Amino acid sequence: MKFNIISIFPEIFSSYFNEGIMKRAIEKKIIKIKAHNLRDFTDDKRKTVDDTVYGGGAGMLLKIEPLYKAIKKIAKKRKIAGQKIILLSAKGKKWDQQMAKKYSKLKSITLICGRYEGVDERIKNFIDEEISVGDYVLSGGEIGAMVIVDSVSRLLPKVLGNKESIEDESHQKSGELEYPQYTKPATFKAGKKEYKVPKELTSGNHKVIEEWKKSHKTKTA
Repeated sequence: MKFNIISIFPEIFSSYFNEGIMKRAIEKKIIKIKAHNLRDFTDDKRKTVDDTVYGGGAGMLLKIEPLYKAIKKIAKKRKIAGQKIILLSAKGKKWDQQMAKKYSKLKSITLICGRYEGVDERIKNFIDEEISVGDYVLSGGEIGAMVIVDSVSRLLPKVLGNKESIEDESHQKSGELEYPQYTKPATFKAGKKEYKVPKELTSGNHKVIEEWKKSHKTKTA
């Protein structure tokens, strides 16, 4: 799986992707991540990527020309089998686990990170989908891009050490949250009060444990 990320701050991604599960997935060559600087696709000396809004309004918009050039070079064109070109946008479809499953079947995902007041609306002619990671506004699409790369990558074969980690996770089934989990010690003392692990989980009885886990899964609101 290859991820291309178009951003005016490509250095943002190195810290997160060079740690933990994501780093191991890259080292195993299961995924490849490349962050592209949008300024590299400009023609002027100042490497201008934004401009004022037609009709007036606060803030600046990312210009269509450098975005188009970046897409043309990186993703070639949209509507190609195994590839998706995505704009991270507050107006987009809300990302969830079921979308992550669908996107994990692709070969290539290109993520465009908006900034400032957003992106020239004409970008819609050159992308496949707009996606939002939640009903709130971020300073840019970079965090959303990391959310998508992470949530898709961990579904790929051999990224996680134990495939059961995925099978029992929250949201793996639509609307279902994982059961509570505990580790040692079995009894934790805080002041004069004791907090114990449910006796079913320490019983050693596999059937009882599985029934407890099943009964303690919850549904999302």
